[in-house]
Amino acid sequence: MALGASQRLHDGVAAVETMTRFALAVLALASGVYTYLGARSILDGSPTAVFFAAVIYSASVSVGIYAFWSYMARFYPHVTTRTGRAGMLMVMAAGAVMIMAMSSWLNAAALAGSAAVEQHLSETVEDYTADLDRAHQNALSVQGLLPDIQRAGERFAQLAGVERQTGSLTGTTGSGSVVQLLSQMSAQMKGLETNINASREQVADLFAQGQKRLETMRTLVSAPGSIEPRADQFSTEAVALTGIVTSLAQTSIVPSIRRAADDLSLGFIAPVPDGALPDLVNRQNQVMETVKASVTAQSKALSKAADEILSRPPVQERRFVPLSSAAAVLHYAQDFIPAWAGAISIDLLPGVLVFILATVHSAIRRQEEDMPFAERITAAELLQALEVQRAVSAMGPVTPDTPPEPLEPVRAEPEAAPEPDEANTNITALDLKSRRDRTHEDR
Repeated sequence: MALGASQRLHDGVAAVETMTRFALAVLALASGVYTYLGARSILDGSPTAVFFAAVIYSASVSVGIYAFWSYMARFYPHVTTRTGRAGMLMVMAAGAVMIMAMSSWLNAAALAGSAAVEQHLSETVEDYTADLDRAHQNALSVQGLLPDIQRAGERFAQLAGVERQTGSLTGTTGSGSVVQLLSQMSAQMKGLETNINASREQVADLFAQGQKRLETMRTLVSAPGSIEPRADQFSTEAVALTGIVTSLAQTSIVPSIRRAADDLSLGFIAPVPDGALPDLVNRQNQVMETVKASVTAQSKALSKAADEILSRPPVQERRFVPLSSAAAVLHYAQDFIPAWAGAISIDLLPGVLVFILATVHSAIRRQEEDMPFAERITAAELLQALEVQRAVSAMGPVTPDTPPEPLEPVRAEPEAAPEPDEANTNITALDLKSRRDRTHEDR
């Protein structure tokens, strides 16, 4: 049974030898094709130079992969010592790393390069969208100050009107110093309100331009066709959008509102009381001090609100960095694991065939070692042993002083084969065992 199993394994190894070579050639060729596609995407120069350079590189990769795995399939299964196996495994590991370095990443670039570049463009669009939204929010944040400014301006205007008509502040009707001061404060608040409203229109216009740029960029990401021209146009749109985001950051009038709020209190100039009577002058002075205190409080409130807006982190200028298909595949490797697995499998699948052959040869050796010696010897080896036995018998006793005469080879004739005596039988058995052991070591 063991002899039959061993023979069947021998026959199987011989049967798949051609298939193994064919599989190695096909896998090496496939890796070379994808290596050519990947190399062509990263080379620069004239089309002719790029074509020949990519062809030469891919051909070198195919030959190298085929030669490497052919050597491993030929030698590794027949190495039996631990030291030899460890050395061959180290060589196999080093070769696998080299193959992945020179081929697998280019194969992955050919398999998923366009998708990786599209993902890079898509993530860039999301980043620019976030930048545009932040710049827009920062520019519109000053609108939160508008209600307070409007209320303050309306209050000053109402007080001026009441003082002019009823004299409720000083007790004297007319347009005196108090009315002039209140009107002045109301006019300043109206000026701030006008500036804020004007900036709103400018911010809205810039934001609309940015939205159009983003829409064009999204269309380029999902549009059909080659990725290279789309990436070039995307880069142009990205530069334009960067300018819009910068303009939004520069059009913010929050610093201006902050300075105007300081000027309300620091630059407060009260008019000279114009009352005819000393009592009226005193009342005007008291009202103007009250107005000054109110203006100071309003100034502090506006300054605090402006400082909160200014404390927000500004939008950093973003620069779009285009990536080639190979660089994009490396940068987004974790998102394209199936493509990487396929690219590496094409190059390293022959290693599985090598280990299959090594396992089969190891099984053959174990089975033959367990068989009796009589079952391990072949007919050809038996005939050779009989020839050696007859040659030894024909030589006779040999003395040290008399060299043996050369003998003619004796042909084996099974019909009239004489029966060997006991001594010759022992010599034949030892010789057969020695020859069998040498044959086993050669295998």
